[in-house]
Amino acid sequence: MCERVAIVATLVIGCGSEPEPQPLAAHEDEALAGGDTTVFDDTRLAYALHFRTLQAEKRGDHFVGNSFFNQNWVQAPSSTEGRDGLGPVFNAKSCSGCHFRDGRGRPPEPGEPMRSMLLRLSIPGRDADGGPLPVPGYGGQLQPRAVLDVLPEGTATVQYEERAGSYPDGTAYSLRAPRYVFADLAFGPMPDDLLVSPRVAPAVFGLGLLESVEEADIIAIADPDDDDGDGISGRPNWPYDPVSGAPALGRFGWKANQPGLLQQNTGAFKGDIGITSALRPGQNCAAPQADCQAAPQGSQPEAGDKVIDRVTFYTRTLAPPARRDVDDPEVLLGRELFHKADCSACHVPSFTTGDLLPDVPQAAHQMIWPYTDFLLHDMGDGLSDGRPDYDAAGNEWRTPPLWGIGLLETVNEHTTLLHDGRARNVEEAILWHAGEAADSRIAFESMDAEDRERLLLFLDSL
Repeated sequence: MCERVAIVATLVIGCGSEPEPQPLAAHEDEALAGGDTTVFDDTRLAYALHFRTLQAEKRGDHFVGNSFFNQNWVQAPSSTEGRDGLGPVFNAKSCSGCHFRDGRGRPPEPGEPMRSMLLRLSIPGRDADGGPLPVPGYGGQLQPRAVLDVLPEGTATVQYEERAGSYPDGTAYSLRAPRYVFADLAFGPMPDDLLVSPRVAPAVFGLGLLESVEEADIIAIADPDDDDGDGISGRPNWPYDPVSGAPALGRFGWKANQPGLLQQNTGAFKGDIGITSALRPGQNCAAPQADCQAAPQGSQPEAGDKVIDRVTFYTRTLAPPARRDVDDPEVLLGRELFHKADCSACHVPSFTTGDLLPDVPQAAHQMIWPYTDFLLHDMGDGLSDGRPDYDAAGNEWRTPPLWGIGLLETVNEHTTLLHDGRARNVEEAILWHAGEAADSRIAFESMDAEDRERLLLFLDSL
């Protein structure tokens, strides 16, 4: 079950009198973002803690998964048993290389390489599974790093154009629009019809709870044809599921192109680190990359079932941090403005999880507050990458969860947001909203400065 709108202040109606609103108050258990699993930590480790309810005998599995998540893979052959097979081409040497402290990546600063950001590549068309069609010579993702004696595919830098704007009250702002420039391409120029999608690494806490939301509850709030006429037409993505061999509801990824954490994690192992698994065998080498194809390999698969199982358990049992300042009067006013602007139509506040993960019973039957609907929404041409991804069009993005957003700077030492990190803070992220979210953005722009600050304070409390 989901809560699509706020529980607004109740009315006390006396005989012959006008309704009188009660004072605003936090909803029951609103601070418990992950229900009973919630952790109370607002330090730099806020995203990196296991479920508060995880039983002692299962914490060892969590910590083993954590070690696999954090430690670097090395080039094969190696005496480091179970840790070799890196690459031959790759973006990162470990999961935490992108998801630092289990948090969110960022675009590179000027002169930096891309470390927690990558570029997905394709050309028009679909592959055999209905997904994006890989680029000849380069595959589906630019790989800027490689092991010894193997050519990396190339590099890319991001450049920004500042775009000035102002609120109706005259307050000025500036947004930055990114452009990506390729260099040192080892296998020829990119095709003229290249499609590029920049992606920063998302935070990984709370994912087991999101995986536990019933499919029916997600489908129930989809409105692909905007039958209710509110201008918002969220719809699910149905990517190919290598586990079932058929399309399945997408839950994870910027375009909801992964149906579960097993699929997400094995896809990242292969696509980002070059590590094979039983679910995703075969080296990540495009056809003309002879050095890549000839490079020594680790044992096959390079990540055995134990590694995959423990990493998946780890990502399923990372807890969301509790909200802060839920009773602050300014935060409560900001919450009401959030709902009045209809932000909650896509950032649905709460769901109650089902019993879908036998290995993680703590995730079941929890009222959680992630502020997402799992669905794809048209966010306008300004945010479009022009690159379809299964059923997702270029201008469509999955609603990202907002829980924990107020601790981003504390944990990851930056505040950049959106799929490519172009927004330098929450305010800029809102100002980039268009398409189905245009009315909500306009509502925010039309607020006076104090109300804008109240809404931002509410988001900072999540």
